[in-house]
Amino acid sequence: MESKVKQPVSNNDTTKNSWLSLNPRSLPDVENGANGKYWKTKDGLELNGTVEKQEKPMSHMTEVEHPTSYGETLMHLFKGNLGSGLFAMGDAMKNGGIVLGPAAIIFLGLICTHCQHLLLTASTKIAQKTGVKVLPDFATTVELCFENGPPATQRLAKPMRKLVKLFLCVTQLGFCCVYFVFVSSNFKQLADYYGFEIDIHIHMALILGPIILTCLVRNLKYLAPLSAIANIFMAVGLVITFYYISQDLPAFSERDYVGTASNFPLFFGTALFAFEGIGLVLPLRNEMKKPDTFQKTFGVLNVGMVFVTIAFTCLGIVSYLKFGDDIQGSVTLNLPEDEILGQSVKILIALAILMSYALQFYIAIEIMWGQVEKTHPAMKHPIFYELAFRTLFVLITFVLAEAIPYLNLFISLIGAISSTALALLIPPLLEITTSDKSAFKIMKNIFIIIIGVIGCITGTYESIAAIVKAFQEDN
Repeated sequence: MESKVKQPVSNNDTTKNSWLSLNPRSLPDVENGANGKYWKTKDGLELNGTVEKQEKPMSHMTEVEHPTSYGETLMHLFKGNLGSGLFAMGDAMKNGGIVLGPAAIIFLGLICTHCQHLLLTASTKIAQKTGVKVLPDFATTVELCFENGPPATQRLAKPMRKLVKLFLCVTQLGFCCVYFVFVSSNFKQLADYYGFEIDIHIHMALILGPIILTCLVRNLKYLAPLSAIANIFMAVGLVITFYYISQDLPAFSERDYVGTASNFPLFFGTALFAFEGIGLVLPLRNEMKKPDTFQKTFGVLNVGMVFVTIAFTCLGIVSYLKFGDDIQGSVTLNLPEDEILGQSVKILIALAILMSYALQFYIAIEIMWGQVEKTHPAMKHPIFYELAFRTLFVLITFVLAEAIPYLNLFISLIGAISSTALALLIPPLLEITTSDKSAFKIMKNIFIIIIGVIGCITGTYESIAAIVKAFQEDN
């Protein structure tokens, strides 16, 4: 069969082919049409979904208004993963051990990268099967895979879509809350040294304005320069950090080789929080000039995740080796306050994380604003309302951040709940529903799911217990 593009509901011919410039904000939603499945954009166009094969590879059919290059996409991938979680890896190693921790980080890095490939493959397969010419987003991919899978999964299609959207929003907005705490904690430490001792909540209020301004940028293309500057700050800050923490290192024997059983779940949650980029892979892939380069052997995903995993492992080992049990939720807080280089690290890293807020915020706001557009299709002045909507949710994350006094524990909690579900549980389920049922694939996916379930349950329990204990000690 051939796919057909119906005329839009309105008579405005300028929107006739506008489905070719879909971006994540206008990714199609599945609805039931009279002749089966169809895909409908916010412009009112319907694309018959009865095509089983594409005449051309999908990468040649996907066009966006402001496509990103390989380098720009790689910058976004780095910024999506190298956030505050990177500087929490020393605290993770304290809970995992100087030997077991690095091995577990590399293992989790391999699994998380593999799961991101599973998500991309499942999205590509289901898009080809339904005839849509852009990869559906994370939540739509899950719904379609379940809907077109075995009978047992079909009734779960819509609930799973809603659950994934919920987890994505909780995860990304959780990152944003932690970013408020991270940036303000570093600025406060520096301000206190120079005698400007003000409450950390005031520091949060001072960075609120710049964060709102960055979040008013509505297109990934225009966030690329911000990501590039943030990456430069991050790279310089990392070099200086390594310079400091690599001086006069103690022997490995002075550190725990293996963390305690009660602390390892905290390690797991922190590590999964650090590998925070799975929600970005489909939007980043869809926004590329040459999307087929994203998933190749030396494509954006593999190259980016190799460097990310190496950075996590190296910084985590050296941070814990240097400071031991005195390591803080961010290693930048352990650096000397009375030296210019130490102060510059705090400023550079804090600014880099501040600039990264908008990228993490992007995913959640696209999901939530998409629902608003769907329920109010005839909205007047949509851009104005979207900007107001974005400002509102920045304010919400700001208010929530004001109530987060324990950075490292909340990092573990967010990682254990939402990050684990998105990174380790959903992708294997997608492969089970969309690929052949070979014994190897089934066993491999069950193994990943078991790791995810155990990590989620134990990590959540230990994180909540540690947070309760911390509040009780403060009181």
